[in-house]
Amino acid sequence: MDVSVGLMEGLGAVEVELLGDYADDAGNRYAPGRHRFASEATLLPSDPARCAFALDDVTIGIGFHWERKERQLFRGALHVLRRPGGLTVVNDLPLEAYVASVISSEMSATCPIELLRAHAVISRSWLKGPAARGVASPPAASDGEIVRWYGREAHADFEVCADDHCQRYQGITKAVSPAVEAAVRATDGEMLLFGGAICDARFSKCCGGLTERYATAWDDQEIPYLVSFPDGLREPAPADLESFIRSSPAAFCNTADAALLARILPGFDQETTDFFRWTVTYEPSELGALVAARLGVDLGPIVALEPLARGPSGRVFRLRIAGERATLVVGKELEIRRALSRSHLYSSAFVVDRDAAGRFVLTGAGWGHGVGLCQIGAAVMADRGRGYREILAHYYPGTTVARVG
Repeated sequence: MDVSVGLMEGLGAVEVELLGDYADDAGNRYAPGRHRFASEATLLPSDPARCAFALDDVTIGIGFHWERKERQLFRGALHVLRRPGGLTVVNDLPLEAYVASVISSEMSATCPIELLRAHAVISRSWLKGPAARGVASPPAASDGEIVRWYGREAHADFEVCADDHCQRYQGITKAVSPAVEAAVRATDGEMLLFGGAICDARFSKCCGGLTERYATAWDDQEIPYLVSFPDGLREPAPADLESFIRSSPAAFCNTADAALLARILPGFDQETTDFFRWTVTYEPSELGALVAARLGVDLGPIVALEPLARGPSGRVFRLRIAGERATLVVGKELEIRRALSRSHLYSSAFVVDRDAAGRFVLTGAGWGHGVGLCQIGAAVMADRGRGYREILAHYYPGTTVARVG
């Protein structure tokens, strides 16, 4: 079973370095070295286990605070497709090789083995299970409302992209350790099931102490295993969410263990140290400029930010943004994070204050949408001796793990 992954789009030409012998679908041979393609091509490796190709300046973390360009290496077939917006680069490879790369890209290959096993199961399940169908509304006029969420249906030429919009896939750029290979083998074909069907196994970096329900981030359906609960002991969720966000409650993902974080997070993720609780400050004019740039609506300097609706983790999914010229209501959680940052806010679980200088101070909780598995919390569970099935049962209540196919 192969997976089709989109690596780059909108290119005028594709520069690729072949590390091994390749041939196109007409039988023409391409020797190792650098090659340039300005039209469609399909290249197949002579030895899939040894041959690789390299692409320079692959953008990772698109739109997020860790965005950067990297040289990346990939195994499998290379496809160059011509589309109206330019050339698209697609990589086809076996499912289990894709899973091994994802869990080495999302987290570190030095993670506790039970976390690697848990991630192998959910990475397969997310790929083959139901995907959210995101519907983007047109830009709103003044005093209107923008409600958007994002699913996988935007990809017409491949199953998934290689970036955080889907699952991080960086080919063989990140080391696939013997532990990762063992985790993939040990869970070969295993997926997360609910009622006999493959689950929509969402995950994010840090829930902030409370996981979130599916409908806060995507369409309004309720999914029984994507619900909110405290990331720790099964105790009642706090009634006062604003106080919860301002506090530092005990939770699996509330860790300052530098040695553990160095083991579980890729290098660029280790640059983010305030993932559990964070603060950002904005001038009113700065916020107004952000909203204009990100949403295309000129509200003028911002005079008020008013959360209108929160999910059970405290994540805002309807936010009223009042400016000197106009007012706009924005949702859901990712669109709010986009609107209030040059990249993305860590999460939409925040409270709003004004300081003595009139600046907006946002105090927030967590990193990501918070739905499903909390990667840092799961790593702490694994480090404390919890098995991968126990970890998955914690984050996806009512589910089972079974081999499919």
